[in-house]
Amino acid sequence: MADIILTGISVATGIAIGKAYFVNRNHQAHLPRHTIAASLVPGEVDRLHEAFATVEAELASIRKQVPDELKSHGLLIDTHRTMLKDPKLSGAAEEYVRTLGLNAAWALEKAVSDQEAAFGAIKDPYIRERMQDVRVVADKVQVKLIGLDNDLSAISSRAIIMAHDLTPADTVELQVDKIMGFATVRGGKTSHTGIMARSLGIPALVGVDKLEDHIHDGDLVIIDGLAGKIVVNPTETELEDYNERAANFEIYTRKIKRHCQLPAETFDGSRVQVLANIELVEEVATVIDNGGEGIGLYRTEYAYLNRIELPTEEELADKYIDLAAIMSPRKVVFRSLDLGADKFIASYGELNETNPAMGLRAIRFCLKNPQLFKTQLRAILRASAYGNVSLMFPMISGVKEVRQAKAWLAQAKAELRREGVQYDPDMPVGIMIELPAAVMIAEYLAQEVDFFSIGTNDLIQYSIGVDRTNHHVSYLYQPLHPATLRSIKLVVDAAHQAGIEVSLCGEVASDPFCVPILLGMGIDSISMTPQAIPGIKRIIRQTNMHDCRKLLKDVLGCRTVSRINNLVMDNIFKHFPEEVDFFSSLLENDESPT
Repeated sequence: MADIILTGISVATGIAIGKAYFVNRNHQAHLPRHTIAASLVPGEVDRLHEAFATVEAELASIRKQVPDELKSHGLLIDTHRTMLKDPKLSGAAEEYVRTLGLNAAWALEKAVSDQEAAFGAIKDPYIRERMQDVRVVADKVQVKLIGLDNDLSAISSRAIIMAHDLTPADTVELQVDKIMGFATVRGGKTSHTGIMARSLGIPALVGVDKLEDHIHDGDLVIIDGLAGKIVVNPTETELEDYNERAANFEIYTRKIKRHCQLPAETFDGSRVQVLANIELVEEVATVIDNGGEGIGLYRTEYAYLNRIELPTEEELADKYIDLAAIMSPRKVVFRSLDLGADKFIASYGELNETNPAMGLRAIRFCLKNPQLFKTQLRAILRASAYGNVSLMFPMISGVKEVRQAKAWLAQAKAELRREGVQYDPDMPVGIMIELPAAVMIAEYLAQEVDFFSIGTNDLIQYSIGVDRTNHHVSYLYQPLHPATLRSIKLVVDAAHQAGIEVSLCGEVASDPFCVPILLGMGIDSISMTPQAIPGIKRIIRQTNMHDCRKLLKDVLGCRTVSRINNLVMDNIFKHFPEEVDFFSSLLENDESPT
């Protein structure tokens, strides 16, 4: 067995095998902590300010190198430069040098700890997370003070990058042709590290606990972006196995990518639109490269997170117009703000709800804060003049909510019309079906909107009454639960009877075990992470509606999840043997129950 196996969050799939190279670590363990003589204080203060100035100058130089397609990286670098020039942090550190006689590194660490304590007292988790930016800036100054600075240009051969965190400045400095993969202690699925890794097409993990304790420069490591793990110093047998898996993965991905621009059409001529779910405009290139036929879900709330002030209408409109224009004539579906539950913005703070998942969130939050809502609606309407734009409202539970949301949309239209601002007056408006209540009145809701989008992640969670992130009960989260399948079928039938289209997003859309069943139901489009599109389109092109309808009939006649799972697995093994290994590995990391 390998020395150790670490686990993390996969943000880019694939397998990389190579030597580890650390570009930054958590420097707190190396900090010198001592007092200095009074005569040395002025020199230590100068050294402190020189380190701040040096880092700011380096970031200014790096900022000029940021390409337009990494605009979000540039904005984060600007934020870090502002923090470096703000006297609060450097001034607090200087005060510790002058009053307590601490060396510069220790003084800066105490100043950062003070800010961490202040941020920690704030209830809003997204304000607290801004402390990470303060820590990133301080770490860069610390490495100047203690002489452990990394020369990123010193990477002489291809390596797997290990880091406590990778800042936008780090990723711009890295020589991308020498990077085989990433692994970091910090970060999440939507971090800039993950976005860059996906754009480069290299495997990456974030949130790897104990990474710095168990991996050293030069260690042979395997980044398994399919299963979300790192194998440290693998055995010969493990190395041979992973080399074979990596080769097979490359062959498979090249094969499916060659045909990913073809339409998703079954043998017998049935077409299904395959769309992408994205958070950032920068992901558009990945969507098109993987054969995405449009954006089925643009998560608009990410423009509101990790910031103190709300984005303005102009800021939102610029972003939305860029997306609509770039994708035109392909479809772009904007989901209105899905805030609340686990996503908060500084201006409104945490609501301290006992059960936030069922509290003031999504459309409920927007209707409670109409000015914020209307600002976003105006921006989306403005974008509709530049492309094929649709709008959908999340977490709808009844007809009244739909009508209230549409009333605010009508107000936004009237304002723009009076102001002479162009927009598409016929922009399609839909809703997300995520609640059992919406399922049961789907026939009524279908009379109010132009389309449905079934959000399976929440629909499954609310239908079965299970938190899929709770390891005690996550085994109950079953996409192929009979209740889930019957709910989806009911919604599809209600939509088609009303003459409107129905889309489906969430992990079910990219689950190869589920896709044939969805085709049998007559789903008009499915929306998923861009990287999953080529494989799903390949499956669609290898099936026919007769088989899909027969499978649907069989599973709807089953009473248990285990029986349904057996049926769909038999179907996949029978019709798509080449896809089984690839998707099984991919889905293992997504905790798919199938």
